[in-house]
Amino acid sequence: MPDTTVTEEIANDARARANVLRLAAAQALTGANSAVIFATGSIVGATLAPTVSLATVPISMYVLGLAAGTLPTGAISRAYGRRVAFIIGTFCGVLTGALGAAAILHGSFWLFCFATFLGGLYGAVAQSYRFAAADGASAAFRPKALSWVMAGGVFAGVLGPQLVQWTMDIWPPYLFAFSFVMQAIVALVAMAVLSGVDAPKPAASDMHGGRPLFEIARQPRFIAAALCGVIAYPMMNLVMTSAPLAMKMCGLTVSDSNFGIQWHIVAMYGPSFFTGSLIARFGAPAIVAVGLLLEAAAAGIGLAGITAMHFWATLIVLGVGWNFAFIGASALVLETHRPQERNKVQAFNDFLVFGMMALGSFSSGQLLAHYGWSMVNMVVFPPVLLGLAVLALASLAKRRAKLRPVDETPDPGVLTQLSEASHADARSS
Repeated sequence: MPDTTVTEEIANDARARANVLRLAAAQALTGANSAVIFATGSIVGATLAPTVSLATVPISMYVLGLAAGTLPTGAISRAYGRRVAFIIGTFCGVLTGALGAAAILHGSFWLFCFATFLGGLYGAVAQSYRFAAADGASAAFRPKALSWVMAGGVFAGVLGPQLVQWTMDIWPPYLFAFSFVMQAIVALVAMAVLSGVDAPKPAASDMHGGRPLFEIARQPRFIAAALCGVIAYPMMNLVMTSAPLAMKMCGLTVSDSNFGIQWHIVAMYGPSFFTGSLIARFGAPAIVAVGLLLEAAAAGIGLAGITAMHFWATLIVLGVGWNFAFIGASALVLETHRPQERNKVQAFNDFLVFGMMALGSFSSGQLLAHYGWSMVNMVVFPPVLLGLAVLALASLAKRRAKLRPVDETPDPGVLTQLSEASHADARSS
């Protein structure tokens, strides 16, 4: 029996590795979608919007799309398999590029906002790539699979901003219009890559099994994982969303802004080549804590000055902090659910993260317009302190649980697994 288990783990990890390659490539291509929107959204918004305070609404609509798309992505993946969800997502990406270009050509602010909302739906599906990579993988390989897929974003950090730099002036005077045309083409390439992912429809037994979501969400481990994700991603988004417009307000150029966003995205995903190994060695809570502290350090740099170097350093440190905190929080989520619970738990976690991110994103333009770049950075500190406190309490609760006497009454779920294993042994003999 142990030999059979080892053989199955090897086969599952081999399948997961094949998926990781495709999902990492798709992460790079999909990341170009968000890079184009974040590099251009507030600038196009300032050009098309009735008032400058609405300049960041297109990016907020992208974040709203992220939040709105998480639960449907989980439901579609649960009913039809992840690959179907992936194809639907990339189709939204194609529409993003086509409608974004049309909005710029026709000077329509609200059409541009709708285009970025569709981009958010595409991004919501892309958030499940990291979890899809861990499907069926062994416990030892899961953090690495998750991390390696996120590493694909390094290429997004190069591709997206360079795509903007090369194409923004092709259709004068319509700045960035052709950039969105190219973004649609990139989404089509991502669709072709994702069509080969081995992600079959879930078995019927997995459709209705598992514990109630509320029971899973009450676990201290899940609360810490979700809260740290809710803090890490929205705080990063708040600063990143505001940075291009803040740089323009400080007299810096679009090229300076593109350079900052490019290296921010590289910093977001570059550490992914080793983040999984760090999690395996030091544990997810420690890596999350380091990530949150780095986000606070980035805000401190932002408060120190408004030169191009200050903005670039802020964005780079912010990206590394997000990587550690978000991947670490995602690894914590994987520890809180059983295989048949994964789609609903992962979708619920992302809904919490991006729902809160959407709420914060709509206030970023007002925050920057009325209180300035310094206040944007100061807002980061209180949530980071809260995340560190909750993380410490969850780790303490886990240590206490280990010291508690083991209940003599077996968990019904464990009894079911033991029963299934004994039946399998009987059939094999």
